[in-house]
Amino acid sequence: MFSRVREDVRAIFKRDPAARSVAEIIFSYPGFHALLFYRLAHWLWLHNMYFLGRFVSHIGRFLTGVEIHPGARIGKAFFIDHGMGVVVGETSEVGDNVTLYHGVTLGGTSWEKGKRHPTIGNNVVVGTGAKILGPVRIGDNTRIGANSVVIHDIPPNSVVVGIPGKVVFRVEGDRRIALDQEFMPDPQGRAITSLLERVSRLEERLNCSTRDTTKRQGDV
Repeated sequence: MFSRVREDVRAIFKRDPAARSVAEIIFSYPGFHALLFYRLAHWLWLHNMYFLGRFVSHIGRFLTGVEIHPGARIGKAFFIDHGMGVVVGETSEVGDNVTLYHGVTLGGTSWEKGKRHPTIGNNVVVGTGAKILGPVRIGDNTRIGANSVVIHDIPPNSVVVGIPGKVVFRVEGDRRIALDQEFMPDPQGRAITSLLERVSRLEERLNCSTRDTTKRQGDV
């Protein structure tokens, strides 16, 4: 557990340019605090101390605003940036080097017992406010745009945006996808722009046709 904690600290240094010292991370990062509570609660859960696991998890939620069920499985170098409002359900599985921003939900869509929460691959980034719902699989190296709602499986090396979330871009090979949200593709914006351009062309054609008709009538 302690080796995982060291990896989590190193992940914060690597992915958050605002981090300046280990002391700052230990005392001032709610996402890191939530992860500490989770690591302890998960250890209790694995040793069949379910009530204690849930109780520790509840304390962590109260203090950090992050709710991670002790039954969830989370890999190494996990980073929750800002923290507040993150929810990770009981049967969620999260790979290595995953980043979640605030307001992210890894939720279920069924009241049935069994696998009902997402499986997140390695090196995945989930943007602010995104919801990944149900027992879907998110492939490695995928990036989920802010406020997207994902309800279907996503292949590796994808960029996903929208409600419901759709793959709008894929990267071949091992090249990583950048994190800059302002460069996220906007399929709805492109569609609207295309429609406006088409309407403009049709209006121009209609105006030309009207002028020609008026001219012919004047000649007569």
